[in-house]
Amino acid sequence: MSVMKYRLLRVSSLLFVLMLLALTTADAADLKTRNVVLITTDGLRWQEVFTGAEKALINKPNGGVTDVKGIEEKFWRETPEERRAALLPFFWNKIAKEGQIYGNLQKGSSSQITNTMKFSYPGYNEILTGFADPLIDSNAKKPNQNFTVLEWLHRKPAFDGKVAAYSAWDVTPFIINRERCGFPVMGGWESVPEPDPNPKQQLLNDLIVDTTRPNSAEVIDSFLYQAAREHLLRHKPRVMFIGFLETDAWGHAGRYDNLLTSANAVDRYIQRLWETMQSMDQYRDKTTFIISTDHGRGSGLVDWKNHGQKIEGAEDMWMAFLGPDTPALGERTNCDRVTQSQIAATLAALLGEDYHGAVPRSGAAIKQVLPSDK
Repeated sequence: MSVMKYRLLRVSSLLFVLMLLALTTADAADLKTRNVVLITTDGLRWQEVFTGAEKALINKPNGGVTDVKGIEEKFWRETPEERRAALLPFFWNKIAKEGQIYGNLQKGSSSQITNTMKFSYPGYNEILTGFADPLIDSNAKKPNQNFTVLEWLHRKPAFDGKVAAYSAWDVTPFIINRERCGFPVMGGWESVPEPDPNPKQQLLNDLIVDTTRPNSAEVIDSFLYQAAREHLLRHKPRVMFIGFLETDAWGHAGRYDNLLTSANAVDRYIQRLWETMQSMDQYRDKTTFIISTDHGRGSGLVDWKNHGQKIEGAEDMWMAFLGPDTPALGERTNCDRVTQSQIAATLAALLGEDYHGAVPRSGAAIKQVLPSDK
């Protein structure tokens, strides 16, 4: 090859790279979203999300409910639409009007996991990496060898020091691989990841130490919410993962009353976070919420408590999106199936980043959640 041809080839290659960078920058500039909050509420069934409280479970034999009248007054209504709005008012008064919600099988909207395990570690790995890993077949506290979309973003200059993860579950630091990822991660009954806690964070640390633990692996959701909110106010991350857990714990315990109460509380936490962020210049009209769960559960009088490989229906889940770039299509009906494996790429795409291109084994971004020209 002549020197002239070599130089022309180098110039052409450089121009091609610059053109790609320009296109990526233009795509990011066209998006209004500058921040994303990914929120999960562990093991909350699609049935409760879309049809509200289930009458057959609001009793002591099937649902462990002692105050039947009180639970019915709070959550029972005659129609599914009224019941779900009573249970999750922010979902159905805000997201259903201004965002998108997937997963109502009764209306032709399927949202499913792609891993075969149907429990938490494989589910969170799929959410955060964009693919199912058959080697992950337990909830054991083993550092995840896969890189999450959170870590992938954090390695980019625009997100360096601007990512955080707060979860009620003590396995989450291993799923995210806290020792490698380089950003703050809280999981379970541990102190907030803050070297110099402010007075509120110190109070939370004291409560975490002093509180009798109903479950040794899972911190109370209210503590988790306060810890995450304080980090958000203090550090203003661009990407944040928040994982609530009581909806799963109360399901396993067979306490349908507490499951409904905790789901209702998570809805309030999400509303408060949204309203808090909308009151801040950095986040107002520049923030997207992605809300989902790690797995479904069974149905009927017994299997509503359970999930796992042998539980039919535990592969069915749901997901919701609210933000300035997501078309207001509301509750999706008769639409294409979406999968848990698409969440990671969708999160990145909302920030103008091509995670699916970088990690081809991940699910592709959900196009309907993005502006129509993307």
